[in-house]
Amino acid sequence: MGSPKRYELTDFEWSIIEPLLPNKPRGVPRVDDRRVLNGIYWRLRTGSPWADIPERYGPATTCYNRFVRGGGWASGTASSGTSRRPTKAI
Repeated sequence: MGSPKRYELTDFEWSIIEPLLPNKPRGVPRVDDRRVLNGIYWRLRTGSPWADIPERYGPATTCYNRFVRGGGWASGTASSGTSRRPTKAI
């Protein structure tokens, strides 16, 4: 993957993140995780609508769905169903 664009993971960053991702193929083959993460980062850094994610990051709906569902990447918060709202002070 040549030199990364402004909103993309470097090879070094990817080498740290990749081993942490699930590797259990089932059903429809997944869109490349690195592409999707780069798409999510692009959207978060630019503030653009999900639909405006460039095609090089894969389908915008895939980026959105993995962000919302935790993509199988989250360990503890979104994927476990625990609430992310702060508790009310007593």
